[in-house]
Amino acid sequence: MAHAMCGNYILTNSFIGRSVLTDNSQSESSPSDSVEVMRTRVRKPASVVLCLQRQHFDGHAAQSTSGPLSASSASPFPDEWWRKHSSTSGVSMAELRVSQFAEMETMFPEHRSILDWQNTAEEWIEHSTHETPTSRGVCGGVPVFVMLPLDSVNMNNTLNRRRAMNASLLALKSAGVEGIMMDVWWGIVEKDGPHQYNWSAYRELIDMVRNHGLKVQAVMSFHQCGGNVGDSCNVPLPPWVLEEVRKNPDLAYTDRVGRRNAEYISLGADNVPALQGRTPVQCYADFMRSFRDNFKDLLGDVIIEIQCGMGPAGELRYPSYPESEGRWRFPGIGEFQSYDKYMIASLKASAHAVGKPAWGSGGPHDSGSYNQWPEETGFFKKDGTWSTEYGQFFMEWYSEMLLAHGERILSEATGIFRGTGAVISGKVAGIHWHYGTRSHAAELTAGYYNTRSRDGYLPIAQMFAKYGVTLNFTCIEMRDFEQPAHALCSPEGLVRQVALATRKTGIPMAGENALPRFDSSAHEQIVRKSRLQMNEKGDCQEHYEPMSAFTFLRMCESLFHSENWRLFVPFVRHMEEGRTFQPWEEESHRTQNDMHATQPLVQEAASLMYH
Repeated sequence: MAHAMCGNYILTNSFIGRSVLTDNSQSESSPSDSVEVMRTRVRKPASVVLCLQRQHFDGHAAQSTSGPLSASSASPFPDEWWRKHSSTSGVSMAELRVSQFAEMETMFPEHRSILDWQNTAEEWIEHSTHETPTSRGVCGGVPVFVMLPLDSVNMNNTLNRRRAMNASLLALKSAGVEGIMMDVWWGIVEKDGPHQYNWSAYRELIDMVRNHGLKVQAVMSFHQCGGNVGDSCNVPLPPWVLEEVRKNPDLAYTDRVGRRNAEYISLGADNVPALQGRTPVQCYADFMRSFRDNFKDLLGDVIIEIQCGMGPAGELRYPSYPESEGRWRFPGIGEFQSYDKYMIASLKASAHAVGKPAWGSGGPHDSGSYNQWPEETGFFKKDGTWSTEYGQFFMEWYSEMLLAHGERILSEATGIFRGTGAVISGKVAGIHWHYGTRSHAAELTAGYYNTRSRDGYLPIAQMFAKYGVTLNFTCIEMRDFEQPAHALCSPEGLVRQVALATRKTGIPMAGENALPRFDSSAHEQIVRKSRLQMNEKGDCQEHYEPMSAFTFLRMCESLFHSENWRLFVPFVRHMEEGRTFQPWEEESHRTQNDMHATQPLVQEAASLMYH
């Protein structure tokens, strides 16, 4: 089923083979030639079985005199160490895994909660694969897209830095990038009034992208830019929408003490005709319909994906950890956003329906504040209120409201873009901090009812599967041992859990990096995790396609710096050709000629992006 659903996307839009562009060339393989090149490139010997284990915590090597964690065998990267050790020792994989966990538990008792979880989980593995008669096959590559700057189109609805954009797109094409991702801001396009859409700057930008032979992932951005991690500019909601919010503050998300957050209209008001006679969902649908009508000549050919914004930062979640005004800082647990009058009315109705009217007066009184830790609260602590009958009732209501919101938007989007050839996707946030605790507090406040005893991502994947939507997930570049130990983070465990949910529901999974990183360690992690090969209940005899796409965060001056670009080009080649393990030095030599030919172009892009 996953193969069939991925098939249309890959056959129509993802051509892995391509010519290298230089300053004087823009030739490109034809679709049929490209598919043939792809098939040629991916035929190679089956890979060796490999378990990826964790050796370090908080960036420090484990100190021991013997066994799998010996200091003498320590490596900067635990998976590199594991590969080397497992290939030279006579001990079986299972024995190595058991001995390593035993030693970890002795040496790192403070990490017991993470280790307990890992002991029950199967590990990531690379296993022997063969090609299948699908669009891409299990050995196929993963096309790489690059996010454009958030302010590529400015508040005056004009294209920013045209020369820089042109040079940058040429450089990206030369590296083998498949395309770009661009935010299409509601606050810019419909700024002048209801139904007054101005697509001129986006038409110019997309035409420029098309002229360079690149594809487009268009994000329908119904949120405010500014106030979240990585926001480098300010794009508010349309002025006429903000005027309605001023008249009716309950259209904004509200926390326990009454602080408002207007970066995205509260999902509690989804069906309230409060925006000059239209509901928020009707406004989103009208916006997408206008986009379809104005770009119908490019949909499915140049614009190959529509990502539906469903919350703050475009993600399906509540704004539980806003950085604006210093309200939240990592790794705080965040706060529930359930106190506007529309959310309260829904909560009261649900409480009456289960015969507990007292539960409908408001959210949990003991859930703490944005920057507290789970054990500092009555709700999120080890055996806190979250695990009681009341806690389960509240979390079911809170998470189901989020799911219903996502379903309303995806239902509209799939109907609007049906038959255009464009893939529909939605984004889920990678909230990896406090993942090693029982309650998963930071995920709960964001609306993901995921705990140690409950899978909160399977219902999301099932909702996406209902409409055949690709699930885009973040934090693919992160390793567990890079995170602060006291926050009990596990981005790798989280990525694995979400990947399994997409596998079970038969939908494609795409990925993004959560933070801007240009180092080889992050690149290697992305390449490995993009394969989505893991062992679950002996499934190493089954074969699955890799991620449907990966979007790199983000095009900027730093990307074009000489050292960063030298690492980025082989990273793109690794991804597109479906190669998981190969020395970066070898790939760097292989691409030196390409990089030398395009060096003036890259230097120009870096200079223009800076100015």
